[in-house]
Amino acid sequence: MKMLDDVLVPAFDFRPPLVVYPFVCLLVYYLSGYYLRPFQKPLWREFLRTLISAVIISLFFFFVIIIDDKVDTYNRYLVSLWALFTFQFVLSYIPRLTITLLTRRRGVIRTQTVHSMAEAEQLQPGEQDEVIIDLPKNYTDRELYALIARIYPLSCAISVVPRIHDMLTGAARISHLDRPSLIRITDHHMSDAELCIKRTFDIIASLAGLLLLSPLLALIALQVKLSSKGPVFYSQERIGQYGLPFRIYKFRTMIDHAEADGIPTLTHDNDPRITGVGRWLRKYRLDELPQLWNILRGEMSIVGPRPERPYFVEQIMREAPYYCLLYKVRPGLTSWGPIRVGYTDTMEKMIERLNCDVVYVENMSLLLDLKIIFFTTSVILHGKGK
Repeated sequence: MKMLDDVLVPAFDFRPPLVVYPFVCLLVYYLSGYYLRPFQKPLWREFLRTLISAVIISLFFFFVIIIDDKVDTYNRYLVSLWALFTFQFVLSYIPRLTITLLTRRRGVIRTQTVHSMAEAEQLQPGEQDEVIIDLPKNYTDRELYALIARIYPLSCAISVVPRIHDMLTGAARISHLDRPSLIRITDHHMSDAELCIKRTFDIIASLAGLLLLSPLLALIALQVKLSSKGPVFYSQERIGQYGLPFRIYKFRTMIDHAEADGIPTLTHDNDPRITGVGRWLRKYRLDELPQLWNILRGEMSIVGPRPERPYFVEQIMREAPYYCLLYKVRPGLTSWGPIRVGYTDTMEKMIERLNCDVVYVENMSLLLDLKIIFFTTSVILHGKGK
């Protein structure tokens, strides 16, 4: 016991650093992507992520707690580091492995197969973890996308039984050896770790933005209030991740009751509904800043497809039924579509922006997000808004 104390217990009061220990563990494991769909991951991936996370955590606390201790030999450092790593890994992995194996044995992943829209409409949220779409051989793409759009709000994994064309082009993948190859519609091109890092960046950036820009936000709010009658903020229902509606927030840039007849109308050049202050806010995209609150709440992301109103979503899907592919990710404050197309004042531009956003969704990465943020900053500084 004395030897163990010499190895693990430092010469100073180590209790303050240990206060942050559980929070550091949770953060590292979250950023590793473990907490996203933990029971659907292969066992080797669970082992590898726990191993890497344990190394990071043990190294962090080794340098924070132990490295300052005075020791007679550096072998003590190595023994201390090895002990920290072993305890961290064993205490993390053994319970995880036990729970995962027991849960899989009980068949926790509930799967439903649908062959038609009528069957899809009978599904209820929370009653299935995965839905497999198996349509007749002569189905059309429009029928498939309609089914996907109907199932997405159930917030479950969606897979499609592939056609021969899908197999030849490599769209069909083998994810489990005990089941046929499927096309997983809801799979991300980002890893779970990247998705968690992206969400962490969203939280930090939106919170920092709301705090640091609070003087600017207050000034804009005052200008909007003094420039015309009506509320400072304007909210609209938009369609977000999984095809679910949410309320988006903006600074009001139009006269009050700009759509008094209740029919949504796109803006256009020299739109008389836009106020003087509103035109300036749109030019530099400052009217979008209140959406930092949407990002902090988890309804949006810094980078992601711009969300549309239900009225326009229905119109777009008549021309481009694959709009539902955007439901895979959170909508964003900016994306490749708005950069390439700008404000969309026609249906043609809306579909062009949709195509850009689909390309983004299919090529998502942290590096691509950084590039889009860089180009967006250039657009804002040059006042290319509308």
